[in-house]
Order: sequence, then C-alpha cells, then structure tokens
Amino acid sequence: MPTALITGVSRGLGKELARQYAADGWKVIGTERRDMDMTDVAQIRRFAAKLKGEPIDLLFCNAGISGKRGMAPGSFDFDSWQEVLRVNLLGPAALAEALLDNVAASGEKKIAMMSSRLGSISESSGMTLPYSTSKAALNMLVKGLSATLAARRIVVVALSPGWVRTDMGGDGAPLSPEASVRGLRKVIGDLKSADSGKFLSHDGAEIPW
Repeated sequence: MPTALITGVSRGLGKELARQYAADGWKVIGTERRDMDMTDVAQIRRFAAKLKGEPIDLLFCNAGISGKRGMAPGSFDFDSWQEVLRVNLLGPAALAEALLDNVAASGEKKIAMMSSRLGSISESSGMTLPYSTSKAALNMLVKGLSATLAARRIVVVALSPGWVRTDMGGDGAPLSPEASVRGLRKVIGDLKSADSGKFLSHDGAEIPW
C-alpha cells in the first residue's frame, strides 16, 4: 500500500486529495494547522521525527494561504506578506527537508508542491502580489530541489490546480475540487524522472515560468 502525506486536509483541495487517495487504497497521512503549523519549523521537525523510518511515496505540500487581498504599492501590509511567505514557501521547504529520507525510502519517490498559475512570472499581471511572489518562490524551490535530489531519484514538481471552487477560488471558479484533483492525481501518477523540476497544470500542460 503506497503512502501519501498531504498537508492542509481540513478543507478544499487538500480534503479532496485525501479523500480520493484514500478511496484508491492509499494510506493517507493528513495534516492541518491545529496539528502542524507550517510557520513553525521546530514543530514541523518534531512531526517529521514521529515518522522516522516510514516510507512516504508522495509528499504533497498543499497547505497555503492567500494573504490580504488588494495590496498594491502604497498599501503593502508587510506583516501579512511575511506570513504568506512563511506558510507558502518556508513551511514546504522545511517539511520537504525533514522528510527527504522518508520519500527516498519509498517506491514512488515523489514530492508535489501546490503552486498556482499566478506564480508564473511570464504571465504575471501584477495582481495578488504577496500570493504570487510566494508561489513564484515556491517554483524556484521546486526547480532547485529537483536538481539537488536527482541523485536520490526523487521527482519534484510544482502543480497548478486551475481555478477551483474553493474558499480561495470562490464560487465563480469553473473547476470543481473533484475534477481538479482527478487531473492532479493523473499528472502525479504519470510522472517520470524527466519531469522533475517542471511546473505543470492539472491537465498536464507545462506552464511557463
């Protein structure tokens, strides 16, 4: 039985990821803020220490926050921006570092980071700067990890779920969580070593950096 560790399973895409993987026979280890705060590196390391020796086929760093909306030059809230970076970038970096041996010991050896098309520098409109910059930085983390972990045959990718009807995406989004997650799971299932370091959409298309 393969094992997936998924962060942010209390709602939205994380909840649906956990549901679909469990329904497909995977062992799912889910986390949420009350049992692991992604801004607390010491807490992340303590959590990972409890899993020492347990192979993790898929580490899916899904937990994230959007931060304060509507920020623009003249109204930047840097405390809010720093929190977004801690949750969306530094938390996943700390968790990946803490669980590298677990992933390397598994059969699948995959790390997925939940990014967003808003993190594409090529396509940037200048909107949602705190969130977008956090996801652009997360993409760089993925690219860097893919190179440094290649010798351990760990595949690392950044994934965009599309515009999904969640608390973050809003009711007007065209995609349901079920459809987005089905697409993401297919992309993850089809990953090969040559895909490591890529930025991929839920439909498998590669997104420009």
